[in-house]
Amino acid sequence: MSLARVSWLIVVALCAIASMGSFITGYAGYGAVVAAVGLAAAVNLWPTSSPE
Repeated sequence: MSLARVSWLIVVALCAIASMGSFITGYAGYGAVVAAVGLAAAVNLWPTSSPE
């Protein structure tokens, strides 16, 4: 697994944790924004057509 893939995975995991924390504490708007950022970062984890 490449360093770039690991770093994107960490970003997605941190966004998921921060989003859930925001929703739990009542900041639904911030939670939605952080979740959207996490989903945008998750696009970078999709497999590519070129071999690594």
